[in-house]
Amino acid sequence: MAGQVKLDRIDLSILVQLQLDSAQTNLKLAEKVGLSPSPCLQRVKRLESAGYITGYGARLNLAKLTDSVTVFTEVTLVDHRIDDFAKFEANIRDVDELMECHLISGGYDYLLRFLAPSIAHYQERMENLLRRNIGIEKYFSYVVLKSPIVKSALPLKTLLALPQAAPSRSN
Repeated sequence: MAGQVKLDRIDLSILVQLQLDSAQTNLKLAEKVGLSPSPCLQRVKRLESAGYITGYGARLNLAKLTDSVTVFTEVTLVDHRIDDFAKFEANIRDVDELMECHLISGGYDYLLRFLAPSIAHYQERMENLLRRNIGIEKYFSYVVLKSPIVKSALPLKTLLALPQAAPSRSN
């Protein structure tokens, strides 16, 4: 990858810390990664410019805002030409309730994750997609009853084989 910024352990530490709390002040971030504020801010700006940081956001507590249902949907297409995949993806891209779309290997073609106000709303959305004739042969829905584990931060320490911090002992 030509033009790629080489990351050192401090850059990676900055990425880990920003995933945990992107709203923290530069001063607090600098303390956590062992830099003074000015070089820390320069590194963050460099990581943003290089495309390692693509944005910042707030994690919302949806349950406090409204009732909702999460549904995972397996989709199998009628045909499997490149144009069929492109047609399907183009036609679902702007579905508001669609949170994720993954082209996968195995017994079906796509795994989708929907977030809808109700099962009835989700079913209406799926029926609309079927009526649009975008190549769906069949679909199976899995309603999420409970999500005991949901992580938003990427496991950088594992993916990049970074040294793990020793577990703290409280005696």
